Amino acid sequence: MNMKNFDKIFLGAAMAAASVMGAQALELSDFVLSYRPYGIAATQKAVNGEYYYQKSPDGSKIYRIAYKNEADETPVFDSEELRDCKITDWDGYEMSADESKILLYTDTKMIYRHSFTADFYVYDVKSQRITKLTEEGGEEIATLSPDNQKVAFVKNNNVYIKNLADGSLTTVTTDGEKNKVINGVPDWVYQEEFGILNSLKWSPSSTTLAFIRFDESEVPMYSMPMYEGDCSPNKAYSLYPGSFDYKYPVAGEKNSVVSVMAFDLGAKRLSKMNLPISDEHYVPHIDFGPQDHQLMVSTLNRHQNDLRIYAVNPATAAATEVYAEQAATWIESETPNEVRYYDSFFVIMSEKSGYMHLYQYGYDGTLMKQLTSGNDNVTDFYGYDKARKQFFYQRTDGPLNRVVETVDAAGKVTTLTKGEGTYSAKFSSNYKYYIRTFSSQRVPNQYAIFNLNGKKVRDLQLNAEYAEKYTAAEVPHREFITVESDGYTLNGYIIKPADFDPSKKYPVIMNQYSGPGSQQVVNRWSLDWQEYFATQGFIVACVDGRGTGGRERAFKNAVYQKLGKYESIDQIAAAKYMASLPYVDGKRIGIWGWSYGGYEALMAMSTPGSNYAAGVAIAPVTSWKFYDTIYAERYMRTPQENPDGYRDGAPLDNYDKLKGKLLIMWGSADDNVHVINSMQYIAKLHGQGTQFDMMVYPNMNHSINGCGIRLPLYQRVLNFFKANLQSERLNIK
Repeated sequence: MNMKNFDKIFLGAAMAAASVMGAQALELSDFVLSYRPYGIAATQKAVNGEYYYQKSPDGSKIYRIAYKNEADETPVFDSEELRDCKITDWDGYEMSADESKILLYTDTKMIYRHSFTADFYVYDVKSQRITKLTEEGGEEIATLSPDNQKVAFVKNNNVYIKNLADGSLTTVTTDGEKNKVINGVPDWVYQEEFGILNSLKWSPSSTTLAFIRFDESEVPMYSMPMYEGDCSPNKAYSLYPGSFDYKYPVAGEKNSVVSVMAFDLGAKRLSKMNLPISDEHYVPHIDFGPQDHQLMVSTLNRHQNDLRIYAVNPATAAATEVYAEQAATWIESETPNEVRYYDSFFVIMSEKSGYMHLYQYGYDGTLMKQLTSGNDNVTDFYGYDKARKQFFYQRTDGPLNRVVETVDAAGKVTTLTKGEGTYSAKFSSNYKYYIRTFSSQRVPNQYAIFNLNGKKVRDLQLNAEYAEKYTAAEVPHREFITVESDGYTLNGYIIKPADFDPSKKYPVIMNQYSGPGSQQVVNRWSLDWQEYFATQGFIVACVDGRGTGGRERAFKNAVYQKLGKYESIDQIAAAKYMASLPYVDGKRIGIWGWSYGGYEALMAMSTPGSNYAAGVAIAPVTSWKFYDTIYAERYMRTPQENPDGYRDGAPLDNYDKLKGKLLIMWGSADDNVHVINSMQYIAKLHGQGTQFDMMVYPNMNHSINGCGIRLPLYQRVLNFFKANLQSERLNIK
């Protein structure tokens, strides 16, 4: 089938089915609570490449399933058959390298947004016996060794190794202490901004364990008040508030001092690796190469524009530089964090050509080959098939689309997907099969298994029933547009009411995020509050301005040391474009955003030329001096180095220029964008007598989710925009 016609065929069938069922009135809850299409349970590839593993929906079983035939399904773990263990619902699992053991965990307790403690267990597939990792439980980042005989883990900030054969426990570190020293587990800012949760790395022979040590003793403490609350109330705080205290380095302040450590299991010796770095450096990634003497360590300077990769011999602690890259602005975290190490080379993603591409380097530091090229960006690297000598990856096809490709040793590129939309893939271990995910602006998520010849093996999930409900004519859909701003052509989308009447004048809500490297305007399925608001008589539009991703590096890096400036120019230009349309009421345009989007909503409303009548800022940064070192300094350097940029790019320093009605919202337990951002900002507004609306969510974090809060949150936003943007002459209820 020609995939370019697939959207039309699929949509036509879905709409026909919907018309037979009859139009159903959709509520806000359908969009913000029930709108997501079905996915598939997470899969783990089997060693032989013919099978994958998948947990049952109730978490009680793990199946081995053939890519070729779903009927070929074998349970390898069944909670009901366990002896001396009554747990029936597991939160997650990991197969050992030879699939003889399964590391499972339950009773997960979140620490930050992604990190957690849990009770870990090891299941022996052959004997069908299960053993708890430690009697007390509550471990972090448990990690199986390549020889499947040991598990390394962290508890109370210290590293331990459990020998599965005899049950013995080795203590690797003893200096771990809360808010002082963390071994193995990255600190808050590394987790949030480098995206790493586990630094424990085993050598190929399982005789050495390497990890990163974080000394956060000098990092300033941040304290958040905690209240009793109503959802899962904490009675200890019923009369006096408690607090959540942790180390959080704001821009210009001290970071953790990091060291790379290696533990020799035979000698029981812990050594610090001799890296040529200062206390100001970051170590965003470590991993072992193919040999025990190749501990590969990536480092970044504090400005994050000087990347080095070292091959370190754990036995001698000596380091040899094998890669170096400098940039005038910043180096994306994907570059150090997505390096893959193979037998005789490593593959790294880099923007040094002006676009993100793949490069092949030898361990002696020699560039062997630039694997991909052109004016598109590699957005994911899926790996290398040694048998076929092929590299697999995802790239942009123009800013809006994503395709899956392979390139061989001769440089021949083969595109595995056809047509517009967003494709991604998860390959089997032998690269014979892949689970393909596809969606477009008019086709909800679809999952199927394909082989390398491009033939579909079988469907996994087509979301047909979902499509019947949400692709009907009564549901508004996105149309792509372009907007001119300051000499640039920007990509955007517009959502019109399903009963759109071009003779009317509609109010507009501009939706945006705008953060560096982000992208809202992509040809993929999305259905959220925007589509529902369009059923309530609004036009919703979104434009990706300068600083966003999917395009050339220069477009993204234009915002360097000037966050908020060019984003605001482009958002105002987008609003003026909307005002120029004959069916838009130019006096009734609003702007919305969450996190960076909340920041940009305030910035745009405070920039000369703004014509926003109203705006909603949720969990907004109001000054980058309040935000963390890694993120803020990556784009702005420190406040001491760039005082003008911090001042000009701060809503807190431009509050007196604010135009339009404002609703500001935040969670009181936001460990990411702290309450101080909103409190200091509204104090300034109070000081000049500005009236505004606000909403605070006690004990809620940056996502303001859970406890049934999302539905009333969006209803509050909708009511605000109705009160401040809708015109009585539109006859919109």
